[in-house]
Amino acid sequence: MFNQDEYKGPLDENIDLTVYHYGMEKCDSEHSFGPALRDHFLIHYVISGSGTFQIDGQSYILQENECFLIPPDIITYYKASSIDPWTYTWIGFRGTKATAILKNIKLDKNNPIFKCKGDTIKKCFEEIRASSIYEFGGELRLRGYLSILLSEFTEQSKTALIQGEGHTKNYIKKAVQFIATNYSRDITIESLAAYIGLNKNYFSTLFKKEFGIPPQEYLIKYRISKACQLLHNKDLTVSEDSRSVGYEDPLGFSKIFKQIHGLSPKAYRQNQLS
Repeated sequence: MFNQDEYKGPLDENIDLTVYHYGMEKCDSEHSFGPALRDHFLIHYVISGSGTFQIDGQSYILQENECFLIPPDIITYYKASSIDPWTYTWIGFRGTKATAILKNIKLDKNNPIFKCKGDTIKKCFEEIRASSIYEFGGELRLRGYLSILLSEFTEQSKTALIQGEGHTKNYIKKAVQFIATNYSRDITIESLAAYIGLNKNYFSTLFKKEFGIPPQEYLIKYRISKACQLLHNKDLTVSEDSRSVGYEDPLGFSKIFKQIHGLSPKAYRQNQLS
């Protein structure tokens, strides 16, 4: 049995994501671990061979390019095949965002198995293990690779999410996040629909069903709400406020602002600061 346990770090619960340990193991026939529980999340990736994973009364047979999740505080057991024992690599982690990220991926005790596509996740684990060569920036690099690994899980699970009942919510959530990040830029509903991978008309229909208003109106109201916040800063001109929320034309901005609030931006500022 070859064991490569390269890193063990502190468990810091106040960080978004932090790596506790990682490694790789070429298991002997019927080599096992448990029954036992952990106090952090642990993801194993099967490089080759096969084995069995047991959790919460369920048993799963895993093969190459598949992963299994060990959640914290749940008794699990896993065992290498007697005929073709597995070689696996793993990463243990926790953090304030770990649970939410795994929930988004749909990985939990009731659905602990992930069938990987291609070799991207395998390469992520290789980069994680290679981080041991960095003397000073290794821990920061590890967090970065852990984020990349989880983002790849998220991306690969996207197809399943789209096929499920919650696909509309995911589209809308992505659209709202895009607006919140890019409202100050010259964005259009066409570019927004293209970003989330939908036809403009179909996207607009989904969005209006969710919020009761078209996406263009939502974008306008979002920009104007941000402008209202900026207008409290008397050091900024109305033109600067306008450009800061995505309107290059101050006159056009003022017209839209007055349509929504019944006051010009200048009059609104005077009322707020008086």
